[in-house]
Amino acid sequence: MPHTPRPSRCTAVVADLDPAREAIYKDFYLPAVGALDEAGLPFLVGGAYAFERFTGIERDLKDFDIFVRPTDCQGVLDKLSAIGYQTELTFSHWLGKAVCGKHYIDVIFNSGNGIARVDDDWFKYAVIEDFFGIPIKLCPIEETIWSKAFVMERERYDGADVAHLFLARGDEIDWSRLMQRFGVHWRLLLSHIVLFGFAYPSERSRIPEWVIDDLLQRLRRDTDSPSSSERICQGTLLSREQYLSDVEHGGYEDARVAPRGNMTKAETDQWTAAIGKNK
Repeated sequence: MPHTPRPSRCTAVVADLDPAREAIYKDFYLPAVGALDEAGLPFLVGGAYAFERFTGIERDLKDFDIFVRPTDCQGVLDKLSAIGYQTELTFSHWLGKAVCGKHYIDVIFNSGNGIARVDDDWFKYAVIEDFFGIPIKLCPIEETIWSKAFVMERERYDGADVAHLFLARGDEIDWSRLMQRFGVHWRLLLSHIVLFGFAYPSERSRIPEWVIDDLLQRLRRDTDSPSSSERICQGTLLSREQYLSDVEHGGYEDARVAPRGNMTKAETDQWTAAIGKNK
């Protein structure tokens, strides 16, 4: 499989922040970034901030997302608590929160479906940037695409984000590494590539031909093979709500739950119970 090299540093699309947005970052989020940096706690910045830097598209500043290894989550929450944030481990399998007034920081160490666990490669391939005088690392483009590709809830669909990342950064994506991240879920990557070509017919060349050829060959081989006899629903990897009827009443096994997935039944139950509370 060809390897598409990507520079270790990516030039941000947005040169300057809007003054109002800059004030929010400096007043509410810069102290947190500074405290974590001073304490030597490793973290990555993702969410709306990183998406804006990669694509030039601004989002409402509802929160600030930082990504950490699972083993570092509690230490990060403790440090944020020490500087005045109210903190909690909201979901034991993927998310903590730190609140300061109406602003809050999501401390993320996995994805809600248990797939996109933050590991060393998130840090190895991170994008270096300056955050008001503090050097920070942005989540890699590949991991950003990988984690967003699974978000297909009724109230939130990140497919447009994936398409905009393809559009803005297609030439910089390490496609071999991205395909490795998707692994057995390669059909999902193919679906986003197909939709990208639909959304931007004039920009289809941003996806390397060898990537499309490889994925289509897998699809053909998969189509020619007998269907699995196991009744598994992988829809739960895309939406925690919309496929519940299949696993609760349809006789399908939940692909999120071990040994097929990375979550326990207790974790999926907690995640299901929170539907409507965390939208």
